[in-house]
Amino acid sequence: MRIKETLNLNKTGFPMRGNLPVTEAQRQAVWAENKVYEQRQKLNEGKPTFVLHDGPPYANGDIHIGHAMNKISKDFIVRYKSMSGYRAPYVPGWDTHGLPTEQALTNQGVDRKSMSTAEFRELCRKFVLKEIDKQRNGFKRLGVAGDWDHPYITLQPEYEAAQVRVFAEFVKKGYIFRVQKPVYWSWSSESALAEAEVDYKDVESPSAFFAEQVKDGHGLLDDNTYFVVWTTTPWTIPASEGITVDAGFDYAVVQPKGETRKFVVAEQLLSSVSETLGWEDVKTLQTLKGAQLEKMTAHHPYYDRDLLVMNGNFVTLDAGTGLVHTAPGFGEDDFNVGTKYGLPVFSPVDGQGKMTADAPGFEGVFYEDANQISLDKLKEKNLLLKYMPYTHSYPFDWRTKKPIIFRATPQWFASVSAFRQDILDALDDVKFYPDWGKRRLYNMIKDRGDWVISRQRAWGVPLPIFYAEDGTPIMTPETIDHVADLFAKHGSNYWFEHDAKELLPDGFTSEHSPNGQFTKETDIMDVWFDSGSSHQAVLAARPELTYPADLYLEGSDQYRGWFNSSLITSVAVSGKAPYKAVMSQGFTLDKNGKKMSKSIGNTIAPDEIIKKMGAEILRLWVASVDSSADVRVSMESFTQISESYRKLRNTMRFMLSNVTDFDPAKNTVPYADLAGADRYLLSRLNDLVEQVRADYEKYDFIDLYKLLLSFVTNDLSAFYLDFAKDILYIDAADSKTRRSMQTVLYQVLVRMTTLMTPLLPHTAEEIWPFLHEKPEFAQLAEMPNVEPEWQNEALIGRWADFMTLRSDVLKSLEEARDAKLIGRPMEAALDLYVSDHNAEMLEHLHSNVAQLLIVSQLQVHPLSEAPETADKYEDVAVVVSHAAGDVCQRCRMIKQDVGSDDAYPALCDRCAKIVRAEYPESVAEGLEK
Repeated sequence: MRIKETLNLNKTGFPMRGNLPVTEAQRQAVWAENKVYEQRQKLNEGKPTFVLHDGPPYANGDIHIGHAMNKISKDFIVRYKSMSGYRAPYVPGWDTHGLPTEQALTNQGVDRKSMSTAEFRELCRKFVLKEIDKQRNGFKRLGVAGDWDHPYITLQPEYEAAQVRVFAEFVKKGYIFRVQKPVYWSWSSESALAEAEVDYKDVESPSAFFAEQVKDGHGLLDDNTYFVVWTTTPWTIPASEGITVDAGFDYAVVQPKGETRKFVVAEQLLSSVSETLGWEDVKTLQTLKGAQLEKMTAHHPYYDRDLLVMNGNFVTLDAGTGLVHTAPGFGEDDFNVGTKYGLPVFSPVDGQGKMTADAPGFEGVFYEDANQISLDKLKEKNLLLKYMPYTHSYPFDWRTKKPIIFRATPQWFASVSAFRQDILDALDDVKFYPDWGKRRLYNMIKDRGDWVISRQRAWGVPLPIFYAEDGTPIMTPETIDHVADLFAKHGSNYWFEHDAKELLPDGFTSEHSPNGQFTKETDIMDVWFDSGSSHQAVLAARPELTYPADLYLEGSDQYRGWFNSSLITSVAVSGKAPYKAVMSQGFTLDKNGKKMSKSIGNTIAPDEIIKKMGAEILRLWVASVDSSADVRVSMESFTQISESYRKLRNTMRFMLSNVTDFDPAKNTVPYADLAGADRYLLSRLNDLVEQVRADYEKYDFIDLYKLLLSFVTNDLSAFYLDFAKDILYIDAADSKTRRSMQTVLYQVLVRMTTLMTPLLPHTAEEIWPFLHEKPEFAQLAEMPNVEPEWQNEALIGRWADFMTLRSDVLKSLEEARDAKLIGRPMEAALDLYVSDHNAEMLEHLHSNVAQLLIVSQLQVHPLSEAPETADKYEDVAVVVSHAAGDVCQRCRMIKQDVGSDDAYPALCDRCAKIVRAEYPESVAEGLEK
């Protein structure tokens, strides 16, 4: 009888049969019922705190694979920190305000114009709360642990109040101002946008070279001379107020063959312009510096308006003519140079992108359609020199996916330039994963303009600004704090439900309102100001959290989004960054490298994977990919990961099935008494613990995944567990050799289970009840530490040498098998011819070397005696032959002593002794029959 049969393992009560889609949900219900997250927090009271602050996803739609990668990565970190000496609470959050919600309601048939703003906002609130519940269930199904019953939500009254107080800090420091200047304007959403809300795509625009006649050339140019300008936005020509040149450039006055007119172009671009316009035999009549052209004037191409020639530093010689058509109402550079020269800010386009009556001949025309009208007017005046399509990068509204325009409108701004250096200096104290993230964020802050924070929408936190009778803005500490108090009590809808007088402090007066009349701002704050205030609304406000956070972890798009806005607002409030470290992840792409999109139909929903394979497969996939870069996703990738999971699971299952009769309190063999191979495996386990914990600390999940899989595949399956069967199944149940191996298997199980709990909590909790460990849940256990006793450099060195020798032997065994000399390695007899070093090594392994190599017979000889026919390697020569003797029906080895015990003619002497000692004679008699 074999020990395996005696144990009757199929009745041990340890299933581990998979069916993850069903069992995971059941297990999560148990966690919720037992409040495992809350228990973990209580266990960690008084420990050092580690806070990963959750960047709030937008509450709209089902969670996607990018959400899953992000939330699972956070869960790895929080669970690990919670199990390694830290109090690590996780408070999930949601971003709720903004255009997507308004659009979703509109798409559902809601007529915003038929109701008050307050009524519409209430519909928005109800909508996003339903979306939050849907997403919360999705995140919880991923196995993410956190305070799901008490998330932070940007529409919560206390959050909105904190956000208003952040705004108050900007006001106190003079960082808030209002000005009419060009901003990114989305005609599709009828609102200003911030830089973080703009995407870029290549588009084809109508490129036009046209001429503008000199009016006053300061005696250097006559009125038969024309400035040649270039534009890709002919629709902005009605708003043209000037021409910008570079003071240091040389400008040539030229006359092409067949032309009576003279033209001014940058000398360096004359050749390319001539080729483009088809000019031949071009004569240069004179050359002037751009500084000499300053304050000359020209006629507008088709309006009775003078154009002023100005010097600016944004003119380039990369393309065009070196003379820039300038409309201060439609571009930042244009605005800046126009302001310098005192030009008015003229912007004849309304919020829907239609030209106004201020542009005669264009009234009511959509700006893109105005391109052709403008070109026709240039042709009519014989001023259009060349038209051709031009492909270039153009900004788009990232929500509506429609192109935007630059449009001058009165907007509220938060200054960045006023304290830019303070923001940049704050990054010195922040660690980035990957390292290049610091440079990326630094450059974005260095180059960004002031932040337009007003939005012409309804669903958001209103700007807490009042206006006096004479139009003077009122935003004092008294008024803003009062509004914050009102929001904390009633929510920001209170602003839209009451008039200005009811929103101001009792008895408030202003010299700018002699009649006591006030109005209120109707714009809301940029939603990036909402989420960017979370360091005050959440981190600084919740007693279980800390400010600054230890880590922010989001997608790489957040360098211009949440990482960016959080940094600016935090430095404005407290002079420091809101985070000690920042980790960024790439985007999820389809298998062809395209961005996933529902409209394209190339998405894979997390729920689809969970229903087919389970959340553990999704979690292990997250650990297996390099998320610092863009990640390609396909069902094939999850199928491959499921194989790795199966390997891991089956290995744990095998080990667990072989310690069912092991009580660590009674059966543990002291380290000094363990067999050599057992001590070697513990040293490898020690290395695993050290390396995996190091990877957790630096958030290197892909290396951690490889380490776990390598240990299971190479150290366990391919070596230790391969020869273990001859001990676990064959040796006496209570023999020292078997208990020694069980001691090791138990230690491997406990340590591997805890090490993988952050990655695979469902699987870890499935294993945990079958171990003799406390506490009740694996998630409440602590991470294993390195055991100094298991660190033995001499032992490790000897076993490294043995593994080299073993590799050579395995090659020879495989060749013998190919030659049909043997079938299985157990049929082999080995003659090893070894160096003195290897002879000493084998002697000090304190192990049965034949058993380690899984061969029936072994003889060791000096290397000098190796025959010519031996397989020769560096320090060993190998001769493989078929073992002599009979196959033992119990251990399956070929032995020459099979039948040496007359009572057990089918067993070798070793097995006969074990059976005789383990079982009554009646059992033995039964076996004989």
